[in-house]
Parts: sequence; structure tokens; C-alpha cells
Amino acid sequence: MQIESKNIRILLSLTASFIIIYSLQAAAQLLIPFLLAIFIALITLKPMFWLQERNVPGVLAALLIVTSIMLLLMSIGSIVGSSIVDFTNALPSYQARLDIIIDQLVLTYSGFLPLFESDFSLSEVIDAGWAMGLAASILNALRDVLTNTLLIMFTMIFILLEASTFEIKLTAAFNRKSDSFIRQRAYISNLGRYLGIKTVVSIITGLTVAIATSWIGLDFPLLWGMFAFLLNYVPTIGSIIAAVPAVLMALVQLGVGDAVTTAIAFFLINIIFGSFIEPKLLGHGVGLSPLVVFIGLFFWGWIFGPVGMILSVPLTMALKMALESDKETQWLAILIGSETDALHKIKSN
Repeated sequence: MQIESKNIRILLSLTASFIIIYSLQAAAQLLIPFLLAIFIALITLKPMFWLQERNVPGVLAALLIVTSIMLLLMSIGSIVGSSIVDFTNALPSYQARLDIIIDQLVLTYSGFLPLFESDFSLSEVIDAGWAMGLAASILNALRDVLTNTLLIMFTMIFILLEASTFEIKLTAAFNRKSDSFIRQRAYISNLGRYLGIKTVVSIITGLTVAIATSWIGLDFPLLWGMFAFLLNYVPTIGSIIAAVPAVLMALVQLGVGDAVTTAIAFFLINIIFGSFIEPKLLGHGVGLSPLVVFIGLFFWGWIFGPVGMILSVPLTMALKMALESDKETQWLAILIGSETDALHKIKSN
């Protein structure tokens, strides 16, 4: 009887999971602006609380933050929007030139590559311009999302206003000293801290990439900076995906030497920010297994499209922190976390 009951629970859980996943995918266009509003609101919680501590009313503080974010997004849209259109229009010619260059390189070095015959065309086997097309898809998805700026901003206002009274409601719902209250407060605080630090590092990374690609002489340096900013939310894999289109653009536009220089620039930027600065700021407990990152990238991308790929790690990290906040599910958080976090957990026990 117990076995049958357990099997029924498993079956119901699987059925519920499939229904939730299908519902998320069906409502993707509606959910994406709300998800972005939630993440931006979590990032801006500390500035809002800072304003409230200085006797700024909650409504005014929320309006100040939302207005600042809206002006920032509108500025980004006006600056980057035209570049996205120009890059998308020029993409077919870039891809065609890239195929010719790669075939010429194969022909030139065919003597050192016995695998390839002299009449072999690599472009017929591999779409070398796919990465540039992916960059265009993600940037166009960003442009489409920015058209929902008003919806995102209105949602943010209500989230921030709710956040200003959330602690009072938590105190009323749970005893201030209870485990539930402590877990909920710690979860929101940790998630907001993670997103805030990640965003600041991503902005600096994007600016550095824009400056580096401009110095090298690439077309559309602001786009490569924006692309690096967006994909910096995806650890390890994101930096590689962000580098490939820019390196291919350098190959098409400037030649092999500058393509190598671009690759080295991206590598150094990733090492400095991704391997030293960011881990030092974030500390332990915010890592994810590379396999989980890889699977999450495709899973959330499948549900929400290109924007889902960008939000994949924040969404997975939110899930991990939720699992960590409950003693019964902490083991699952450790399994999807990084090896460094697991070793730190062993040492702390």
C-alpha cells in the first residue's frame, strides 16, 4: 500500500512538472517582462532601503528608482537600437564573407591538414556564421523586450512598494525569531546581493569589452559590449559565446591577426573579472555545477527563447538559494552547486 501511494505521488509530481513547464512556455511572452521586472527590482532593493533610511517616503523612493531605470533603459535603447538594426541588416554579407575566408584558410593550410581535400568546402559542413546569427537573435530579443519598458516599470513600482512593507508582513505571518522568518529574509537578501554584484561586474565587463573592441577597430563595439554584459550572467559558457561572434567579426573585417588579438582581449577580460574579481566579491555558496549551467542554458532558452538563455543562471541560482533556505532540501542545493561550494561545506562541518 505504501509503495502504491509513493508511486502515485511520483506520478502526480511528474504530471504537475510537465503542466508547469508547458504553461511557462505557453505564457513566455507575458512572463518575460514580469521576470525582468522582478530581477531588476531585487537589484534595486538596497538603494530603495537606503533612501527610506534617509526619510524618503516609500512611494517617492520607488518612483525615483523606477524613473532612473526607465531613463537608463531608454538611453540604452536609443544608443544600441540603431546599431542592432544595422548589424542585423549587414549580417548576411558578413556571413558570406566569413564562409569565403574560412574556405580560403582551409585551402591555404590543406597541406598541413590531410583530413581536408583541396576541393573541400568547410562552409558546406559547418555554418561558421551561426554564432554571429545567435548574437543578432539575442540582441534583437533584447530590443523587443525593451519595447515593454512601460510594463516592466509599472510592475517594478508595485514590487518595490510591496517590498517596503514586506518585512512587516513577514513579522505578522511568522514570529520574527522563527526559522521561517529567518529563512525567507535570508533568501531575499542573498538573492538580491547576488544579482546586484553580478550586475555591477557584468556592466564593468561590458564596458571593458566595448572599449577593447573599439580600440582594436571592430564595427559595432557597443553591441559587443552589450553582448558581453548580457552573457556575463552565464558563467564560463557565456564568456565563450560572447567572444566567438566578435572574433569572427574581427576575422571578416580586419584579418587573422586582429581576430587573435580580439580573442586574447576577451580571454584576459574573462580571467580578470570572471576568475578573480567576481568570486572574491560573491564569496562561497553562489556557484553552480558547469553541467547544471549547460543544461539550464538550453532548458530556459527552450522555454523563454534568447532572453531565457540570459536569465538561465539567475533563475537557476534563485532555485538553488530557495533549496538552501530549507534544511530538508539543502542536499539538492549542494548537488547542483559547484565543487568549490561543496568543499567549503565539508570544511565548515
